[in-house]
Amino acid sequence: MAQAAELRRGEKPELTISRSFAAPRELVFKAWSSAEHIKRWFSPEGCSVPEASVDFRPGGVFELCMRLPGGQDFWSKGEFTEIAPPERLAFTFGVFDGGERKFTAHTTVTFENEGVGTRMSVHQAYDIHDPAAAFHVEGAPEGWRTTLDKLEREVARIKTAENRSVVHASFTLERTYDATPAQVFRALTDKAAKARWFSGGEGYEVVEREMDVRPGGRERVKGRWTSGVTMHFEAVYFDVIPNERLVYAYVMHHDERKLSVSLATVELAPVGAGTRLSITEQGAYLDGLDDGSRKRGTAFLMDRLGASLNQP
Repeated sequence: MAQAAELRRGEKPELTISRSFAAPRELVFKAWSSAEHIKRWFSPEGCSVPEASVDFRPGGVFELCMRLPGGQDFWSKGEFTEIAPPERLAFTFGVFDGGERKFTAHTTVTFENEGVGTRMSVHQAYDIHDPAAAFHVEGAPEGWRTTLDKLEREVARIKTAENRSVVHASFTLERTYDATPAQVFRALTDKAAKARWFSGGEGYEVVEREMDVRPGGRERVKGRWTSGVTMHFEAVYFDVIPNERLVYAYVMHHDERKLSVSLATVELAPVGAGTRLSITEQGAYLDGLDDGSRKRGTAFLMDRLGASLNQP
């Protein structure tokens, strides 16, 4: 929650505002370090920064255009006076309208460890050059409050982006069932038959199931564990040869988190009076999820499929 001191009347009005972030100091500090970041957040809600130039070093330029909701542009032009990562930075800039300097802001930002997060404080002192511009300074506490709301979103975006990764892996699993290829194919493609085995097991309840097994057809299963975590399986079929082969791509989500995107090939072959089922998956596992859990989960489902074939 932001805390702001009211501006004091006088030659140099001042403002201090603070905010806590659920991110380390290095990451919050980084959100100040480039024009790419500054353009996303350095303006009150409803305003934007269409242009910015940031040379993040002592003496480096700090310049941006702030566009108001009505389309009016104000330019801030200045330079960094101190850069001490990840503890402190300072800069001074003048705000211009129509080429005339309206006021100058002297800004110091400090970053303190707060548990596993960061407490960031912004202190500004102002030189008012045009008395008509005093209202900009008087509105600074609310402007900074919504600006820091946007900074919170940018910090969260950076945090997510830096944790992104993709691991590519594949596996093949086989089972032999005491059933004909037609029986196994039905267990894979009939909605009622597949519902007998395609679920998360004990503590898992299916809340939505759709199935259309044909080239271009889609399958969707959504379920919920007793913990409240939801699972979404969404597939598109590309190749369907009855009693022989299925090829489909599917996406897995846990709650809103996308876990993986996979291509699966299912092949059926008669073996004596039974059927050999082979599943090959080629997956892109996203943001820290490796392929081990998926391989174990597929093996679990193949065993459940086999058990369902023996049910009356």
